Amino acid sequence: MSRPTRVALVTGASSGIGADAALRLKEAGYTVYGAARRTERMSALQDAGVNVLSLDVTDDDSVRTAVDSIIRESGRVDVLVNNAGYGAYGSIEDVPMVEARAQMEVNIFGLARLTQLVLPHMRAQHSGTVINISSVGGEFTTLLGGWYHASKYAVEALSDALRMETAQHGIHVVVVQPGSIRTEWGAIAAEKLKETSSTGAYATMANGAAKALAASSAPNARTTSEPAVIGKTIVKIANARRPRTRYRVGFGARPLVFLRRLLSDRAFDSIMRRAMGV
Repeated sequence: MSRPTRVALVTGASSGIGADAALRLKEAGYTVYGAARRTERMSALQDAGVNVLSLDVTDDDSVRTAVDSIIRESGRVDVLVNNAGYGAYGSIEDVPMVEARAQMEVNIFGLARLTQLVLPHMRAQHSGTVINISSVGGEFTTLLGGWYHASKYAVEALSDALRMETAQHGIHVVVVQPGSIRTEWGAIAAEKLKETSSTGAYATMANGAAKALAASSAPNARTTSEPAVIGKTIVKIANARRPRTRYRVGFGARPLVFLRRLLSDRAFDSIMRRAMGV
């Protein structure tokens, strides 16, 4: 009896890492569901044979509908790639609590809720891989990114607990920690930062940091890696019989984590200020 085609669900698939991962999983032979709020940006995925789903990870009805649709059509979920997320940048003093809560809703609670709904199906088949896209920013913090980093630290902790809980059911939980990746993320974070802190007590710091963030999205940015390095890693994890628990990939990922562990808090703070242009 032939093995059923494996099924993958990728969130945040309208661009960047999510789009690349969805295409590569499709090329690797998976039935792929690419999910995002902005489905109008996913025509290339659809043309490549990826099943496009409308999904807002902060809306419980939307999440339930997406998972139910996949199970109804394909009967299983073998790989869940929790990639949806963004960076709400601004000083802790300036960021409105409504924005802080929105950051956590997308980056941690949305990830957790989707995982909750997929896990019963993985348990039933006694197999599955949950891949949580965190960040090297889950290992250290930069100035003006407190809420973003708080969400990624939470992803790290949640993933560690989930890994221990689900191992008995044959489920792997893996964290991917991208370094600097050339996507829209930097430009969006820069806009959020300018909206929040470009005037007032943190204006000089914010405007300098915004330039550094925006530069990471430039087509010719040298201090970044292409989304493909993460997409390839996701396929590698999905196909592995026993994947590692963490993968640090992309420009600066390993050196920065090493430096954070090596240096004192104040020494690392100084490096981060210079890196952010302030």
